[in-house]
Amino acid sequence: MPARLGAPLGVTAVLAAIGLVGLGFLYAGESVGAAVDVGIRDHLREAGSPWRQLALVVDWTAEPVGAVVVLATLVIVLLRAGNRRGVVLAVVAPTLVVAVTTGMKPLVGRTINDGFLAFPSGHTAFVTACALVAMLVVARAGPVVLAVVTVVVALAMAWAQVLLNAHYPTDTLGGFLTALAVVPAVALTIDRVPGR
Repeated sequence: MPARLGAPLGVTAVLAAIGLVGLGFLYAGESVGAAVDVGIRDHLREAGSPWRQLALVVDWTAEPVGAVVVLATLVIVLLRAGNRRGVVLAVVAPTLVVAVTTGMKPLVGRTINDGFLAFPSGHTAFVTACALVAMLVVARAGPVVLAVVTVVVALAMAWAQVLLNAHYPTDTLGGFLTALAVVPAVALTIDRVPGR
């Protein structure tokens, strides 16, 4: 990770973790969306063709096969660049993000669509994590580009998840916060491991 981003991303990770835990407590055991969820969800679900088809394409990037394609592409790019630490980050961070979202869902217990666990959104967390890794390691982006690309990618997946009625908007916020909490922590940990 670029040295100039270490401290800001460390602070971001701590704040994101606090926000994630707070939202988890706020929505624990809920089976309906908050007022903000209902308004956004009703508006987005009115969209018809071709928006639903586009949402399915976006959604595919975090489904099992799509996620493997996204991760494999990222790993290949990093291997070709000779960045072994980047490869470790590209594999460990998204995997850990998915593990955290999967583990949190039964703990929070928020449901959608007759009992499907919803908080936090694993799809949003996964693509946000991949975007963060790509911007940190592949593009070595500055803070503004890093923030813009990461937020745009997260918003695209959040839009798809809400339009497809898979998540409430606040679930996608939880997924976004999960990635912001986990990826910098993994990157900082990898940076502390001495080279050979």
